Amino acid sequence: MSLLSDPPVASAEPAAGTATDPSPSTASEPTGMERSSARGVIAAYASLMKLRIVELLLITTVPAMMLAARLHHDGLPSLGVVLTVVVGGAMAAGAANALNCYIDRDIDQLMKRTSRRPLPQHTVTPRNALVFGLVLAVLSVALIWITTNAVAALLTLGAIAYYDLVYTLWLKRRTAQNTVLGGVCGAAPVLIGWSAITGDLSWEAWILFAVVFFWQPPHFWALAVKYRDDYAAVGIPMLPVVATLRRVGLESVVYAWLTLAASLALWPLATTLLYAIVAVVTGGLFCLEAHRMYNRARRDEDLKPMRLFHWSTTYLTLLFVALAVDTFLI
Repeated sequence: MSLLSDPPVASAEPAAGTATDPSPSTASEPTGMERSSARGVIAAYASLMKLRIVELLLITTVPAMMLAARLHHDGLPSLGVVLTVVVGGAMAAGAANALNCYIDRDIDQLMKRTSRRPLPQHTVTPRNALVFGLVLAVLSVALIWITTNAVAALLTLGAIAYYDLVYTLWLKRRTAQNTVLGGVCGAAPVLIGWSAITGDLSWEAWILFAVVFFWQPPHFWALAVKYRDDYAAVGIPMLPVVATLRRVGLESVVYAWLTLAASLALWPLATTLLYAIVAVVTGGLFCLEAHRMYNRARRDEDLKPMRLFHWSTTYLTLLFVALAVDTFLI
C-alpha cells in the first residue's frame, strides 16, 4: 500500500528531437520528484519514531552498560553488544512512539503541538503506522534476545507494552498522575542496558532507574505547562490542567530533589568523586531551576517552564556522560 500519493507521472509524449525509447540509463534513473517522494516517506516514518526522544533514552542506556561491565566484569562492554543494544533500543523506542502516534491520532490532530505529525497530516495512513510500529517492536525484541539475553529482551517488550497499553491507552487519559506512573517505561532503558551486560538486575541498576524515574515529572510537567491549553482542549488530565500552577511547581521541586538524592545514592557504592561532583553541581542547578519555577508560580508570574525543560535535558545528559567517564576511573 502506498504511503504517500503517487508522484506525478511523466508525460508519455516524447520531447522534440529525442528518441521515442529512452536509453537504459535514463529510464533507470529516478526523477527529482521520485527522490523527493522517497525522502518524504523516510522523513514521515522517522517522525513517527520521535527520534529526539529516542536519543535521550539512549544517552542513559550506554553509560549504564559501561558501569555494569566495569562492576561485574572489570572491563568495558564489547562494542558489538553496545551497538546491538543501541540499535535494538532505538528500534524499540521508535516502535513504542509509532504505536503511540497510532493510538493518539484522534487527539494529535486537535493539538497544536502535535498537529504536524504524519498521521494528522495524512502522510502516513493509520494502518501503515500500526504495522510499522508492530514490525519494529518484533524486530527490536528479537534482536536484543538473539544478541544479549532473555531478561533484556523481556524488559524491552515490557517497556513497549507499558508505554502503549498502560500509559497511552489508560493512564494518559484517566489520571493526573499519568506522568509519574508513566515514568516506568521512560526509565526502563537503563534496566535493559544493564541486564544486557549482566543477565540480571542488581541494586545499582535500580538506583539508575530511580534517577531517571524521578527526573521525568519535572521534565514533562514543564512541557505540559507550556501546552496546557492544548491538553485541556482534548481532555487529557495532565497535572498542569487539573491542578494549580503552584502545585505543579511544588511537586516539580519535590521530584527534582528526589532525583538529586537518587543520583547521590550511587556515589559511595559504585562511582568515584568525579561523578559525585557532577551529580551535586548539575543536580543542584536542576533543583534551583525547579524552585525558580515554583517561586514564579507563587507570585503569579509567568512560569517560564521551558527553562526547566531545557535544563532538565542538559542535566540528564551531563550526569550520564559523567557516569560514562567515571567508569574509566573506578
